Amino acid sequence: MHKTVWLSSPHMSGQELKYIHEAFEKNYVFPMGPHVMGLENDLKIYTGAENCTCLSSGTAAIHLALIILGVKHGDEVLCSGFTFSASANPIVYQGALPVFIDSEKSSWNMDPDLLEAAIKERIRKGNKPKALIVVDLYGMPARLDEITNITSKYNIPVIEDAAEALGSRFNDKNCGTFGTIGILSFNGNKIITTSGGGAMLSDDKGHCEKALFLATQARDKSPHYQHSEIGFNYRMSNISAGIGRGQMEVLDKRIEKRRENFFFYKESFKDIEAITFLEEPDERFFSNHWLTTIIIEPKKCGGITREDVRIGLEKNNIESRPLWKPMHLQPVFKDCPAYINGTSEHLFDHGLCLPSSSLITNEERGFVVETLRSIMNPV
Repeated sequence: MHKTVWLSSPHMSGQELKYIHEAFEKNYVFPMGPHVMGLENDLKIYTGAENCTCLSSGTAAIHLALIILGVKHGDEVLCSGFTFSASANPIVYQGALPVFIDSEKSSWNMDPDLLEAAIKERIRKGNKPKALIVVDLYGMPARLDEITNITSKYNIPVIEDAAEALGSRFNDKNCGTFGTIGILSFNGNKIITTSGGGAMLSDDKGHCEKALFLATQARDKSPHYQHSEIGFNYRMSNISAGIGRGQMEVLDKRIEKRRENFFFYKESFKDIEAITFLEEPDERFFSNHWLTTIIIEPKKCGGITREDVRIGLEKNNIESRPLWKPMHLQPVFKDCPAYINGTSEHLFDHGLCLPSSSLITNEERGFVVETLRSIMNPV
């Protein structure tokens, strides 16, 4: 049996240990510290954001963003429907109601026309949305110009969930910098990792300062422990940040390899009509191709389904994964309003994520292609 080919493994640069050793030598073994501030500075330089606060996860960053934007119990928050549940869960933490917006076909991200229709209807019902969470899915930027133009018209602040899109760009501007607040994730499967962690980006200094205050238990300025607000234990540790600093040194190389994976798979399957890819819709889009994703159309390959392919790969120790199950189909969100056009349901039914790690070897990629072709064209 072939050794396991993983979907998206952590990939260390070899530079992380110098930062970790420094943290141990100087006893900076706590949340905050020089590596946290160093990583924040690295991210500001890389993304062009004015301010950055590193946190324990991307989910924590979304949660704090909602608090900072004043989202409270009973409010409504618009959210991309085709995403991981971490984009939507913090809305519920606040006692607010997620309102899901389906995708458009070219980027698989939020449909701007559906978004505006939803805003108009929510306003007619007397429930103007308090904020919008828009996701850059699998590293592909959303139609951020159209979306931010719409939200500006209705004065709705934007949280850009760029958890999967560090290094991606739209109109040569970095993802994570389009909204009032942007968020990043450094989970173990992301393009770079701090083992677990995330960050908030904003051009509003007050937003990131407030995030820092809330993330460190909202301690008032006082010689004793005094709290006038509810706080959270959401700050990134100095050791985790040290891992991140070592990862930032190779971020461009990791993006290059992820994009190379995409073009390798695309060339390898160009003769199979039943397989299509999530591609950059036009020259404005630059994707880090965090994961290479495909659609398999059974009608064009004798009825072979996404699940046939996934199970066939799994039998050969190749990890793949269905695309995200849309939020409006999740049991936990079944009663939430959703503006649906069928796009995300089709993508979920027919879509698959292929092994896309920057650690993947040419031999492993070749094995994935050989195995998938044998499933699509059984003898």
